[in-house]
Formats: sequence, structure tokens, C-alpha cells
Amino acid sequence: MSSPAVIAHRGYAGVEPENTIGAAVRAADRDETAMLEIDVQPAACGTPVVIHDERLDGTRDGRPLTDASGLVWETDLETVRDARVLGTDETVPTLAAFLEAIPATVGVNVELKNPGTADLRFAESLAPNERADRRAVWEPFVDRAIDDCDAFEGEILFSSFCEGALAAVRDVAPDYATAPLVWDDLEAGIEIARRYDCEAIHPPRNAIAGTPLATTEYGGFPGGEPAIDVVERAHGEGRAVNVWTIETWTQFDQLARAGVDGIVVEYPGVREAGTSR
Repeated sequence: MSSPAVIAHRGYAGVEPENTIGAAVRAADRDETAMLEIDVQPAACGTPVVIHDERLDGTRDGRPLTDASGLVWETDLETVRDARVLGTDETVPTLAAFLEAIPATVGVNVELKNPGTADLRFAESLAPNERADRRAVWEPFVDRAIDDCDAFEGEILFSSFCEGALAAVRDVAPDYATAPLVWDDLEAGIEIARRYDCEAIHPPRNAIAGTPLATTEYGGFPGGEPAIDVVERAHGEGRAVNVWTIETWTQFDQLARAGVDGIVVEYPGVREAGTSR
């Protein structure tokens, strides 16, 4: 059994202030970390910044996400960059500053979260007559993100729940790897991966056939054995399968035995905990 690549969710958000430079640097310093997973959207000026929630005043387990407020894409860049994350001294970084701070020895999974609009068409497979319009919505922001990523010498993988984002990456910079994130429709995710010849597909942890995790509800995917073996299907088409998001070594072990290629993890050390048993 080969061991899947460890992808640090927002820089191991279970133990670190998520999506911050400090978290990323510490995660990259761990031998187990193959890739960092981050979320990117624009500040009011269009500059890509690294933050998950659409609002600065979101919460995590009852704690304010930052000490600022408002929609990220309506907030000036200075305010966004000065916002302290989860009560720490870490602040919300720009994508450019984030990539400049980490070594090229670790890859980065850049999740394109939002182009600056509430109209996302989240996790939908678009009809042919809708694709050009949705690509156009995303292209200005994707163009800015690509400019920042071009300066990074390590591996970059773009992922998104939004088909328009993947279409924009393929149009702006077709040499970058892409992956659709699956929410509640595995068949649609596979269809989108084929449409844009994506290098990978990112299903939720309970969408992997033959695992105990498949019996539990998670994210937008219901519990129950999946009708599609996404690992078999993707590997047969030459695509990697990177699964999100796990917290324990037993979950990691289940997915590793199922043959997935990468696992997005909340905590460091889960792979080593599993392989030591």
C-alpha cells in the first residue's frame, strides 16, 4: 500500500491559525507535508488574499475569525491585511506574500473560493450556453491569482467548487494543474474533470467506495455506499484523487487502503500515527 500525499488543510488548521503565513511556514517545515491547501478570494481592489470565509467576521468554534468585519471583496486591502486571525498576531496575507514566504519544496493547492460576487453557481455542472459567461465572471480574478502564482517556483494546483473558475484557469493559463471539488454530485464532478481535462478530482472523504467513511454524512454528500468508484474511474482516466478533509489516523488509513493519491488533513502527524501501527 503506497502512502498518499499529505495536504495540510489551511496549514493544519486544527493546530494553527488557518490560512496564515506562520501556519504555512510551520507546516512546510514538516517532512510529512507535500502540499498546503489554501483559500483565495479578492479584496476590494482585486488583490488576491488568503482567507476562507466570505466575511471577515466569521467564526471558528465561537471565536471570531478576525478582528475586522465586512465582506472580504468589499473591504480595502489595508484593512484585510491588518486583520488578525483567530485572536493571534497572525494576519490575513496576500497570495503574493504567502507564496513568497514558503519554500518551493512544498506544493500549494490554491482553492479559488470567490471572484468577488455572491452569485457563484456553487458545485454545479454548467450547461453549454452558460459556460462562457461564468468563465468571464472569474477571469479577472483568476488572471490576478495566476500572476502571483507565476512567481512561485514550486508546484501549484488550482481547485474550485465552481466550474467557471476551472474554465478560467484553463483559458488564462492552461499549463497549470486543475481539479474540481465535489460537493453533493460525484457524477457532475467527474464530468467537469473530463470537460477541462483536469489532472485531479477532489471528492469529500465519504465519497470513496468500500470504506467505513462512506456510510457517514459529510459535507454535502449523504451517507451510503457511493454508486461510483471515483478512485477506479479517475485512475482509469489518468487523474489523481485527493480527498478532503480528515482529522484522525484511522480515517487516513481507510483512505490510504482505498488507493487515493492525496489526503487533505486537519492535523499534522496522522499519517505517521497510522503507519506506526
